[in-house]
Amino acid sequence: MKVFFRFFRDYPRESILAPLFKLLEACFDLLVPLVVARIIDIGILGGDGTGDSGYVWKMTAVLVLLAFVGLACAVTAQYFSAKAAVGTATRLRHDLFAHMQSFTYAQTDKVGTSSMITRMTSDINQVQSGINMTLRLTLRSPIIVFGAMVMAFTIDTRLACIFAAAIPVLAAVVFGIMLGGIPLYRRVQAKLDQVTAATRENLNGVRVIRAFNKEAEQVQHFDTVNGEQTGLQNKAGRLSALMNPLTYVLVNMAVVLLIRQGGFAVDTGRITQGEVVALVNYMAQILVELVKLANTVFLVTKAVACSNRVGAVLDMPAGMSVIPDGEGRPVSADADTAVPRVAFDRVSLTYGEGGGPALSDVTFAAYPGETVGIIGGTGSGKTTLVNLIPRLYEATEGTVSVMGRDVRCQDPAALRAHIGIVPQKAELFKGTVRSNLLWGDGTADDETLWQALEDAQAADFIRGKEGQLDAPVEQRGRNFSGGQRQRLTIARALVGRPDILILDDSASALDFATDARLRKTLRALPYHPTTFIISQRTSSIRACDKIVVLDDGHVVGMGTHESLLAGCETYREIHESQYKGGDEA
Repeated sequence: MKVFFRFFRDYPRESILAPLFKLLEACFDLLVPLVVARIIDIGILGGDGTGDSGYVWKMTAVLVLLAFVGLACAVTAQYFSAKAAVGTATRLRHDLFAHMQSFTYAQTDKVGTSSMITRMTSDINQVQSGINMTLRLTLRSPIIVFGAMVMAFTIDTRLACIFAAAIPVLAAVVFGIMLGGIPLYRRVQAKLDQVTAATRENLNGVRVIRAFNKEAEQVQHFDTVNGEQTGLQNKAGRLSALMNPLTYVLVNMAVVLLIRQGGFAVDTGRITQGEVVALVNYMAQILVELVKLANTVFLVTKAVACSNRVGAVLDMPAGMSVIPDGEGRPVSADADTAVPRVAFDRVSLTYGEGGGPALSDVTFAAYPGETVGIIGGTGSGKTTLVNLIPRLYEATEGTVSVMGRDVRCQDPAALRAHIGIVPQKAELFKGTVRSNLLWGDGTADDETLWQALEDAQAADFIRGKEGQLDAPVEQRGRNFSGGQRQRLTIARALVGRPDILILDDSASALDFATDARLRKTLRALPYHPTTFIISQRTSSIRACDKIVVLDDGHVVGMGTHESLLAGCETYREIHESQYKGGDEA
C-alpha cells in the first residue's frame, strides 16, 4: 500500500486539487434535483395551475449553468488526477528499473525475469489506473451518496429513512465483493507471470522449437498455462459481475418503495410532487455513483494487489554489502607480482534454491600475466567459478581475493572496473558497433576501438561493413553470425584494457585457426592481464600456464597440459574424446 499511496508525497498539490474539484462537481450535482423540484412545483404546477413559463426558462438556465460549471470542475479534476497518476507510474517504473539493475545474479534468479517484466509493465499500469480512479471517484462517490441522503432528510425525514436503510446494505455488498476480489486478483497477476514466462521462453527458443518440430507441444503447453490464468480471471470476473445486478436490484427496490410511500405523502399534503421527483433523482444518483464506486473498488483492488507485488521487489535489499577491512586502500593492479591477482581459498558455493553445493573447497591462485584454463564436464561449475571473481555471486564459504583483497571488502563497481567479462552467451545491444564497444570504456577513441577489434580478430569483417564502427547492430546482434557476435563481445571486454580478463567459453563458435590466432594475440597483450579461459576444447587451453579441471564442483586436477595428461584421469578422458588416440589429428 505504501507504493500505491506514494503519490501523496510526490504530487501533494495534485492529490489535493483533484479531489477538491471533484467535491465541487459533486456539490453542483446535488443541487440539480432541487432545481428540478422547483421547476415542477413552481414553474409547472405553481400559481393557478397554469404554471410560470418564465420561471421554467430561468431555472433551465440555472441547470445549464450548473452543467457547465460541473463540467469545468470535472475536466480540471481529471487533469490533476491524470498528471498525478501518470507521473507516479513514471517515477515508480524508473525506480523499479533502477532497483532491479542493482540486483545481484542471485536476486535476479530469485525474482525471475518474466516476473520482473510483468511488474514493470502490467502491474504498474494497474497502479496508474488505480491512482487515477482513486483521485477522481473515491471522494466524489461517497460525497454524492451521503450528500443525497442528507438532502433527502431536508426534504422529508420519513422518506429519507429509506435512504438510511438502503445505503448500509449497498455498502455491505460493495465491500464484501471487494474483500473477496483482492486475493483473486493477486492470484491472477501471479498467473500472468507464468503466461509471460511461457511466451518469453517460446520467443527466445523459437528456432529450437522449429528445429525439433515441437510447435504443437508448445502450443498445448501455452494453452494450459493460459487456460489456468483465464480460469482465475473468469472467477474474478464472475465475482465482480455480481456487483452491478445486486446494486441495481437494491436501489430499484428502494426507488419502488420511495415512489409508493411518496405517493401517500403527496396525497396527505406532507410533500409536493416535485419533492418526490427530487427524492427519486437522489436515489438515481446514488445508484449511478455506487456503480461507479463498485467499478472503482475493483480497479483499486487490482491496483493494491499489483502495488504489493511491486513493493515486494522494491523492498528487496539490492546489491551486496561491503565489509570494511580496515585497510581502506583502493583496488590496484600495480601490486607486487608476488601477490596473486586472483586467489581462491577453500571456496564453496551453494545456490539459494539448490540442493547441493555447486562448488566445493576450491583453492588456487592466478598471478599477473598468467593464463588460466578451466575445463570440465557440463555442470561441473566452470561458469560459477569465474562468476565469483567479479562477485556476481557470493561465496558461501571461503575467501575470493582480487589483487590481495577479499572481494567482499571492495566496492563492486570499483572491483568490476578492473575486470573484463565475456559471458557464455554473446549479448549485443541495439545500436552501433561503436556504442557496443564503448561499454568497455566510454572514453575510448577510435584508435583504441580498432585495436580491440584487431586483438579480437573482428577488424576484418567490421571494415567490410557499411559505416564500419557506425554499422548498425540489431537487437541481440541478430544481424551478425554467432562467431562474429563472440568476437565483438571479446573486443568489448578488451576496450577497457582489463587487469583480469574472463572468457567464458567465448570462442566456441570460432574455427580452430581463428581461435588459435585469438589466443596468440591475448598472450601478447602489452598490459599483461590475468586471463581465465573456460573452454570445452583442450586445444584452446593447452598452452595455458595453469589448467584447473573441475568435476561436480570439485577441483580434480591442476597443472599444465602435459602434467594433467599424465596425472589427471578426467582431463585425459576429455582430451581423448576429442582426439583419436590422444594425439591431435
